[in-house]
Amino acid sequence: MTAKESIIHKITSSENRPHLDFNLKYKTEKFTTNLFHTLFDANACVEKNIEQLEIDFEEIHKLAYNSDKFPSSSIWKIFLSKLPEILENLNLDAQELVNNDPASNSIEEVYLAYPGFFAIAIYRFSHELFLLKTPLIPRLMSEYAHSKTGTDIHPGATIGKSFFIDHATGTVIGETCIIKNYVKIYQGVTLGALQVSKEMKYIKRHPTVENNVTIYANATILGGETVIGENSTIGGNVWITESIPKNSIVYHRPETKLKPKY
Repeated sequence: MTAKESIIHKITSSENRPHLDFNLKYKTEKFTTNLFHTLFDANACVEKNIEQLEIDFEEIHKLAYNSDKFPSSSIWKIFLSKLPEILENLNLDAQELVNNDPASNSIEEVYLAYPGFFAIAIYRFSHELFLLKTPLIPRLMSEYAHSKTGTDIHPGATIGKSFFIDHATGTVIGETCIIKNYVKIYQGVTLGALQVSKEMKYIKRHPTVENNVTIYANATILGGETVIGENSTIGGNVWITESIPKNSIVYHRPETKLKPKY
């Protein structure tokens, strides 16, 4: 056996080598892009695209299960029935961006150019599939959006209507996070867990954000029992691990010192 053959043998015979078909990843990314275009591209033939999306979903669902025992048709029918509602909610999200971002010039600009909107759209798609307990696919969709936008929204998170993410980069929203209506967040915001432990898998680990809350850049809010009360404003760079009452303003107070004279 040559050195090259020996290396190949060691790789292929490794007990820890995962048996993955990366076609699942690539085909899920294609499915996700086509789904977005079907809802928002005026040149898309919706009827034709829906037919192709069903075929593509059946393929990736089979790859995810690696079995013919679990048909995808019932899941697809439920997901398809949810698309009009998803579109309605996404239009509200887009309008919220137009209404609140002085840099936006039109709703078309939001659909085409705003990474925050794209991240929200893929979240809303993946969340519905997450609720239908489809393996891997929702997470692959969310990670695709993560790679494109820098925004990491777990598909298990619960997010209400008229959601706004500006700039998007570095935003993290955990699996058990609950965000209600008319919430605005900026880049670098983390809605995370106080600790990482496998024993907490089925426990609420991430915060709740009530209606009409604004969270500015690089704020970190942690913990499953942490609630940000409605109508509150959270300033940039704050660190929060306890609940905040409604109508609050929380901000980081910078300290300025003069340099010594030499």
